[in-house]
Amino acid sequence: MNFIVFPGQGSQKIGMGKKLSDNFTEAKEVFEEVNEALKFNLTKIMWEGSESDISLTSNAQPALMACGVAAFKVLSKLKNKNVKQLANFVCGHSLGEYTAMAVSEVFSLQNCAVLLRLRGEAMQKAVPVGKGAMAALIGINVIQTLEIIEKVQVHGICDIGNDNADGQVVISGDEEAVKKAIGLSKKNGVKRAILLPVSAPFHCRLMEPAKKVMEKALNDIEFNTPLIPIISNISATPETDPIILRKNLINQVTGTVKWRQTMDYAKNIGVKKITELGSGKVLTGIAKRMLPSISAESLENPEDFNNIL
Repeated sequence: MNFIVFPGQGSQKIGMGKKLSDNFTEAKEVFEEVNEALKFNLTKIMWEGSESDISLTSNAQPALMACGVAAFKVLSKLKNKNVKQLANFVCGHSLGEYTAMAVSEVFSLQNCAVLLRLRGEAMQKAVPVGKGAMAALIGINVIQTLEIIEKVQVHGICDIGNDNADGQVVISGDEEAVKKAIGLSKKNGVKRAILLPVSAPFHCRLMEPAKKVMEKALNDIEFNTPLIPIISNISATPETDPIILRKNLINQVTGTVKWRQTMDYAKNIGVKKITELGSGKVLTGIAKRMLPSISAESLENPEDFNNIL
């Protein structure tokens, strides 16, 4: 029983995907197709731009997706297997769920790139710069987090944006409310509370304008039945119904990313291996901490594929 997983925003960096593109035709074709779909040279930003350029949400989201799909195409070529032969389930963290849908052929790579560019722009525009914030709380559980959030609602919206792992929760909302929650969490024995360097408060009720934009865009494209089940961020359960997959992506904009529950599901069904494809090793690290008995690996650069070669 295997999972393939794709990273979300925060895993972007300058140079990501270039080695794969230089060494594998399959990867190069993915990046060229994404550039063509977006009608601008995204890879120039990815490989030659500044950290601030690649960290722009509208650039980071399609760029991370492109790296994930490129890594998948390389893996598929080297093993001579399709996604159904490589994994039993596929999923991704936030924007990574779009990557999962692209490799399982729910929609095309071109549509995926355009959707993520739009998603990034819509999320950025939803909240004025400086009004929102996100913070990572380390050493706290969801129940404790909800108790803290309840106390700061008078200062503005504050929601659980990501339930990432045991003892790792990310809150999102109005800056004042988030900062008040940080103060309260420190008084309640939280190991660390870190304000995150993000440009907008993702996965909270403040993203409602972006949700409406994505609802229209997602309703305008055809959703196919995935080649293998996709574990949804919203429900942390597998899904194959195109209607529900579309609904999940719409609700995901304002909803909590339930990654801890996704890893719990993997454990409960006896998953033996989790492979993270694309930039970084964040999800691999979570898998190793939460499921120490399984095999977890990240495949990003050509040398990561050496064992396959």
